[in-house]
Amino acid sequence: MRCSVIICAVLILSNPALAQERRVDSTQPNQFEIGRHTFFDFGPPFDFYELFLVRSTANGTSIERITLTPAGQECVAPGKIETASGSLNESVAALLGQTNPCTIPEKALRRELKRCKKCPVFSGATVVMQVRCGSQTRLIRADILDKDMFDPQANTPEHTSWTMRLLESLAQAVGPGVMDKPMFAIAEKEEPSSKDSDSIVLRDLSAGKYDALFQGAPNKPSDLYRAAQNPPPPPTVRLVSSTPLTPEVFVQPEYPALARMVRAEGFVSFKVEIDANGDTTNLTFDSGHPMLREAVKTAASGWQFPKDAAGQQIQATIKFTLNCPKRTE
Repeated sequence: MRCSVIICAVLILSNPALAQERRVDSTQPNQFEIGRHTFFDFGPPFDFYELFLVRSTANGTSIERITLTPAGQECVAPGKIETASGSLNESVAALLGQTNPCTIPEKALRRELKRCKKCPVFSGATVVMQVRCGSQTRLIRADILDKDMFDPQANTPEHTSWTMRLLESLAQAVGPGVMDKPMFAIAEKEEPSSKDSDSIVLRDLSAGKYDALFQGAPNKPSDLYRAAQNPPPPPTVRLVSSTPLTPEVFVQPEYPALARMVRAEGFVSFKVEIDANGDTTNLTFDSGHPMLREAVKTAASGWQFPKDAAGQQIQATIKFTLNCPKRTE
């Protein structure tokens, strides 16, 4: 028997779940944001934070990604901000495919989040999509486990799998992400973080607008952004002395990355002889950390002195300084 309009309305309103389903806006959104916190069981750093901003354009879809990396070891891997942008010829609706994030049932999402409560997870990602659904803003979370990332037979559930495919499509537009970073990154030279103070997105990031996308993560993106604006001073290498002559052509040693990692610093003293062409030869070390000596040897081989100084011996000292903040116990 069919119920009357009044009876059906009463049944719907008396059931909160049905009422909520009725209030869902089924219009496909034309923009959204995604926060992805990726964590590994090796490092440091152990955590990486990515913010994707996806917008409709006249020609398709624009994607902007901001990656925030917490500081690892002091003066070796300072915190960084990296930005990347790209575009796709397809619309946001085509990018989302047959899944409308506004109509995904909350019950289905909760079921996927509970699928492996007691499973050991060593690496993975927490992904939160923020999307405008009618007059409301919805946060949709997916937990990507290590088996989802590395096991082809992971049996990843429907909406988590859809989230992973969506992120792969975004990565095709903006380039490789944190999964493609070296396991243990050691920068040979300092890489400046992005400091585009005119960027509205970065200003919003600093103000904490996107912190809600990373709830439960060890760090807030707003804190990471501000910390990256004040990196530690870079290490320095300085010629302290060169007697009785200084080189006409001086090549400064590079500070070895591995030496920085183990906090090797200090003075390296050595002797070189000047040959008939004014080049250095017969280098011998008097003192200095073993991990710094090869850099000195390489640099000193490029020094040049006046040819009339041939046969003289040069006594030189170079100082390596990390300029790292002092550790507190």
